[in-house]
Amino acid sequence: MLYIIIGRDKTNSLSDRLAVRPLHLQRIEALLSSGRLIIGGPMPAIDSDNPGEAGFLGSVIIAEFESLEAATDWAKADPYYTEGVFESLEVQPFKQVLP
Repeated sequence: MLYIIIGRDKTNSLSDRLAVRPLHLQRIEALLSSGRLIIGGPMPAIDSDNPGEAGFLGSVIIAEFESLEAATDWAKADPYYTEGVFESLEVQPFKQVLP
């Protein structure tokens, strides 16, 4: 089943986010190479592809996991969560209708 993972960044987390980004991307690449990643990316804090110092509000991932528990465990092991970039984390089932 698909699950949506929404991590909300803590205030002023840009430097922390950039520091652990390589480790975060390694985990995302593993999802991608296994064919389980549907979409993923950050939410810029301003209306720009490159928000610069404004940073990000958080990140969204939609991916396939065996269960809600597996998706939650995966999300809680992500460096953005373990290193305190995210102040909150939400994991919910997701039903893709389109496309």
